Formats: sequence, structure tokens, C-alpha cells
Amino acid sequence: MGYSSRRGRRPDENASKSAHSYVINDPEVQRFLKHCNLPKKSADVSFAGHGRIKFQPVDANPIRHVIAVDGGYTEVVIEKEFPSSTLCFFQFGALIFGVEDLEHIDRSPFIDPDDIAKLKHIQRLKLTLPTRNITLTSCGSMIDSVRMSIHNFLSQSSEDQSLNETLKWFVFEEYDTPTAEWILASCPNPLCGAQRIPLSRSKITEQYTFICNKCSKEIFLADVFRLHEAIDNELGAGGILGYVTTTIEQILMVHLIRLILKTKPRLMEHVLFIKDGPLAFFGQTANMHKPMRALVQYLFKKQDLYLAGLEKSGPFVEHADEVSGHLDGGDILILDDDYIYRYIVPGTPDPSNPYGVSTYYGNKIIFKTPRGSMYVASLPTTAANARPTESHFRNLQSILTNIEKLRCDMYDNSLIPVALANKLISLANHPSSRILQKFASDSVTH
Repeated sequence: MGYSSRRGRRPDENASKSAHSYVINDPEVQRFLKHCNLPKKSADVSFAGHGRIKFQPVDANPIRHVIAVDGGYTEVVIEKEFPSSTLCFFQFGALIFGVEDLEHIDRSPFIDPDDIAKLKHIQRLKLTLPTRNITLTSCGSMIDSVRMSIHNFLSQSSEDQSLNETLKWFVFEEYDTPTAEWILASCPNPLCGAQRIPLSRSKITEQYTFICNKCSKEIFLADVFRLHEAIDNELGAGGILGYVTTTIEQILMVHLIRLILKTKPRLMEHVLFIKDGPLAFFGQTANMHKPMRALVQYLFKKQDLYLAGLEKSGPFVEHADEVSGHLDGGDILILDDDYIYRYIVPGTPDPSNPYGVSTYYGNKIIFKTPRGSMYVASLPTTAANARPTESHFRNLQSILTNIEKLRCDMYDNSLIPVALANKLISLANHPSSRILQKFASDSVTH
């Protein structure tokens, strides 16, 4: 890494324009490249031996309501001069509308603005996180400031229901036979260093906190996400922003499921949940896939669940686009481990270690609609499976019937609820980030 000019009196140190020759001529580098594999092109793909089935739209659509959950964030610079300081603004939302309203618009020769308004009924939640060189006045470090910010966000009550209460219900499986404790991987207090800390359900306080059994410091319920492990007091919290987004999105979805079970359980048979992105938790939050899998198992056993995670980018979407010409309209391709590791993610399948076993609570499919749109979706399954079949996907045809019904022609392979939720929730770089930067700079106490 070269030197950079701090005051403009001396030039930046530029990288060497000839040093690449040492890399190219290195025998170890050449030997490494010869042993690398790349994803296969469409001409090399064979569907033989893999789960390729036909779409069969259901006549009696069980879905009456659609709930799409999405989130977005933008990071803004508060202080440009050294030491630079940054904040991150998040916005999450659940878009709710009736399938009947959508069908009414589809049948109408003209679109009434009032009808469009029915599709824009969205509930928004906002979260602000310090990400670099900013701390809360009540906290002594960056790590504690981020922890406190997330804890306070989850503690906000809406109609006497907080996300922290839902997180407790979720982690301790209070919807069924409650578990006694949750094992936290590490204490969030850097000076403690304790591992595998038992968080007892019977000892949680009204503020959703516990006490570390080694250092006696306060532990928040939200620390089960383990985000503190990816934050550095000097380097900041920039590495957790994606994890925060996908985690809160899914906790918000769990919150809505909990409210439905509490108020009108039979409604679960008529609601389709759509998540922007795969059904998985990544990074430090990956351990959340276990209680999510347990909730899926319970719902399939006692109620019902219509849920799909739709991907808009990434290697699976790129592969779907690559092979779209080789699939017929109405084809459903169930992605097993042999297919995934041979054609999409280079690697070797291991039957004892299925793809996504430590992150996903579902399996993936590629769906080409009769109209030719391509979708990569993950649907919930009761267990990780290296060779899933149609029988492992409950409500498969009903979910895909509604995915086709919710098509949106504004963007390639898009769905109305996902496109609307993103439009109503996402924070654009311009002008949103500049406005938020001005707002934050004027509001933060120096």
C-alpha cells in the first residue's frame, strides 16, 4: 500500500507499473492457476439426473394476502476530516396487500390511483447505527454503542409488541415447548473473554437483558446475533451492515408470524410471505438459522406456511440467466448439491454436509414461468437435504402460482411486492444520502 498525500503538498505514492511481471513469472502462481475451476457455461450444463419438474398452477388459490419484507441502508460521512466519522441509516418495511386488489387492477382497463394506494400499505421501521468514530454518550466504546443501538431499536413497542419480545419468543421457542436456555458463543465485553455463556430464559429481565456468569456485565438479548464479534473499536462496524439488514428483515417477518398466530392463526393458511433475498442468515448471525428451522418445522406441523425468498443478484441468478434458453416455460429446476457444485458454486458435494447447512433453512429452485420470466427462489424445508425432491417443498405449486401472478413488467424478472417494497424502503445515494448527511451533521453533538 502506497503513501497518500494528506495536505496536498506532496504527491501520492503510485503503485509500480512493472511489478506485475514478478507475479506472472512466479511458478507457484502459475501452478495455482492451473488447479482452479470456473463455473460452467450453458453449453456444458446437463439437467439429466436432476430434479426437473413441471409447473402446475393451482385452480383454487389459497393465498388472499401477500406480505413482502425488505430493508435498505445508506452510510453517510459526518466528519470528512481526520478522524473521519460515519453513521448508517437503515429503513425496514413490511408491504401488505390483498391478492384480490391486485387481480382487480389486472382486470381494469384503466388504473385508478386509489387502487395503487391499496398496494402501498407499508409499515416502516428506522434504525441508526454508529459505524466509525462515533459513540453514544451513554457508552464507552464503538462495540457497546452498536449493541445499545440495536437493543433500543428492538425494544421499541408498537401496539404493546416489541421486536425484542418476538426475539425472545423466537430464540426460546415459546410458540411450542419453550427451551430453558440459549448458549451465547462469547461475552460481548472484550475484557471478559468468556465462551459458551448460558442465557437462561427464567433469568431474562423486563429490559431483555442477562448477566454474564463470569464478568457480571450486562448482556442484551440482541447479542445472540453475535454482531459484536465483527465490530472493532478502531476499524468500526462497517462489516456488519449487510448482516444487520438481512437479520432484521427476517426478525420482522417472524414478528408478523407471531402476531398472526396470536390474533388469528387460521390466517397463516392464506398469507404468502416474500423475502427479498435467500432464506438464510449469514456471517456472525448464521446461528439464527437453527431457531428459524425449528419455527418452520412447527408451522408445517401445527399450522401452515407459505414463504419464498426471491434472489435478484448473485451466482444463482447469473446461472439462471445463463441456462434460461435451455429451459421450457413452466419448468421448475430443483437444485441439489451435485448440480450446485458442478455448475454454480465450484466445489465438491458432501452428502453429510449439504449446501447451506449452517446458514439456510430452505432449499433453492429455478423457476421459468410460462411467460418466460426466470426466478431463483428458496423455499423453507424441514431439514437440510443434499438431494431435495418435490416432496420436500410444501405448498410448492401454490407458491409458484402466486409468484407468476405477482409478476412485474417494470424490471427484468421482478415481482410487484418486491419492486414496490424496494421503491418505498430503499435509500438512494442521491439525493437521500446527501440529505441524511446534512441532517446528521447538523444534529450530532461535536
